Amino acid sequence: MNRRHHVLPTLAAFAVAVAATLFLVSTAWAGEFFERDGAALRGHDPVAYFTDERPVKGSAEHRADYKGSSFHFSPKANRDAFVAGPGKYAHQYGGFCAFGMAGGYKAATDPATFSVVDGKL
Repeated sequence: MNRRHHVLPTLAAFAVAVAATLFLVSTAWAGEFFERDGAALRGHDPVAYFTDERPVKGSAEHRADYKGSSFHFSPKANRDAFVAGPGKYAHQYGGFCAFGMAGGYKAATDPATFSVVDGKL
């Protein structure tokens, strides 16, 4: 059997493994939630998903920590609402894709792709 037929799939699998490792190294789990760019939800305001029904980029100026992760908020009022009841606003599944988690793997999410189901983000 020709060994070249085995080399290409092996190299492809290796490339995928390296890419996945680099992705994981470039992201961080400072606490319980997936973080990128130093904040959970990639810096988007979790309260805005409920009040504005859309993703709104937060500011580090209005920041709160919850379970070891940093959350950013657009107005201070959203930060105050989050601090008063973080379990109501914090995203589910540690910030990973719900579909991926149901399939048994962790996939990063896009803040623009979201759902609020039964009062949970």
